[in-house]
Amino acid sequence: MTVQQYNQAVDLYADALYRFIFKHIKDTDIAKDIIQDTFEKVWRKVNEINHDKIKSYLFTSAYHTLIDYTRKQKKQGTMTLEAESQLQDQKQYSDLKHILDEALNKLPEIQKTVILLRDYEGYDYKEIGEITNLNESQVKVYIFRARTFLKNYIGKLEIVI
Repeated sequence: MTVQQYNQAVDLYADALYRFIFKHIKDTDIAKDIIQDTFEKVWRKVNEINHDKIKSYLFTSAYHTLIDYTRKQKKQGTMTLEAESQLQDQKQYSDLKHILDEALNKLPEIQKTVILLRDYEGYDYKEIGEITNLNESQVKVYIFRARTFLKNYIGKLEIVI
């Protein structure tokens, strides 16, 4: 891959990568750091990467960087958004986007990842499998389970009202 192709990939995919990471961690600064680390890793291997597969390589690298960050945070014992939300009073919301974000945060990490890649970023099952190191049938199962959970969670009338 040439420097021009690398710069083009940055222009094309930086926003999509940011959205993908931000949906996971909900912290703009950390999401930007993860994206920067991802592009740095790609730059180090710029001569080894096939330009045709740069999009999936970027998302795979970003996903693995996110996993590394998450594991590091768990070891440090920082308070997560889920723990913070448990400390707050329960409120009822009518904002569907907020409810959907809340539902996504309740999903297991792998289900959240595959549903974001499929429904938010538009990847097909094979590409999601390559990014997450799962086979295609596992990806389909995780997406089905995530969608079922989201349907049941959002379908509760008392949550939406």
